[in-house]
Amino acid sequence: MRYLLGQMVRRAILVNILGLAIAGTGLAAGPEKTVRIVAFGDSLTAGYGLKPGQGFPEQLGKLLATRGVKAEIANAGVSGDTTAAGLARLDWSIPDGTDAVILELGANDALRGSSPTEARRNLEAMITSLKKRNIEILLAGMQAPRNLGPDYTKAFDPIFPELAAKHGTLLYPFFLEGVALDPKLNLADGLHPTADGIAIITQRIAPKVEELIARVRARASASPRG
Repeated sequence: MRYLLGQMVRRAILVNILGLAIAGTGLAAGPEKTVRIVAFGDSLTAGYGLKPGQGFPEQLGKLLATRGVKAEIANAGVSGDTTAAGLARLDWSIPDGTDAVILELGANDALRGSSPTEARRNLEAMITSLKKRNIEILLAGMQAPRNLGPDYTKAFDPIFPELAAKHGTLLYPFFLEGVALDPKLNLADGLHPTADGIAIITQRIAPKVEELIARVRARASASPRG
């Protein structure tokens, strides 16, 4: 059963990002072109417990459209993924032609109390791999549950701003900002945002996503692809 579910998840992701691969080699010169973004993460990206169209990538795409921003947001979220699982599937989840990635992983590492050192290593490996492919990155930060104690928090929370500074990537400091621990904005499990919670996340992160898109366009103008 676990094998079949895994195959179904992989098939769903491949279908979701197929449009990016078919579209060609990515963004050509000119601000009128559509920017192709992959939202790569765990259940917070995948849309756990939500109806179709209510997840983060879908709501973000709709919001950008209302602002006149031409962007396609593919959903490459897998519920339960840790940074290690994300690293293992990175290459096949991010198709050729991708212009940018919103990297949202680390929550499950923290929930399991996994090694912050390992999480940092995995995230840095993903960032390095994406940069080698000339893919722009928006790193979505996460915070450790405070019940794990101050030592764990001190080791885990700085991972995201430090990696962003080291590699020159954009950073959204805390993906669940304005939503975490609010029962009105989370499902009964207290961990996963409702559709309204996702809407708040989308509104808050949108300026950083627009900055991400601006970076893509600037690179395309400076060095147009064929």
